[in-house]
Amino acid sequence: MSLKSLLKAELVLAKQDIVSKKRVLESIAEVASNRLHCDNEAVYDALLGREKLGSTGIGNGIAIPHCRLESANHTAIVVMSLQTPIDFDSIDKRAVDLIFALIVPPHECDQHLATLAQIAELAQSPEALDKLRTAQTNEELFNIFESLI
Repeated sequence: MSLKSLLKAELVLAKQDIVSKKRVLESIAEVASNRLHCDNEAVYDALLGREKLGSTGIGNGIAIPHCRLESANHTAIVVMSLQTPIDFDSIDKRAVDLIFALIVPPHECDQHLATLAQIAELAQSPEALDKLRTAQTNEELFNIFESLI
């Protein structure tokens, strides 16, 4: 399964006005739980549990919150940009404004790692990140992300 096939317009959110890591995770849980037909709290708790193991802020203003979720029936990716960068305890101490969240069912672990690798590779391209950061609307962010993957 490719990253492109996982991308759904309703899970792409541009220029969100969110001011904390906790609210980012809550927001991801809200939209992902609707898509996955899962409990909002279960998604949030799984994402938070993963963050407690170590921040998913990978540097360059990027975070990749991710988790395995028993009740998920398929993989979901949430793409989000923030109006104002926030502290995400990133390895490079830089505030985060681009978030790529991944929620996967336990039986799709190989897919999970391949998708994380694809996102991490994209995060190494300053040009790609600049394009994503210019998107002002959900549709624009969706189209730019889709063109990059």
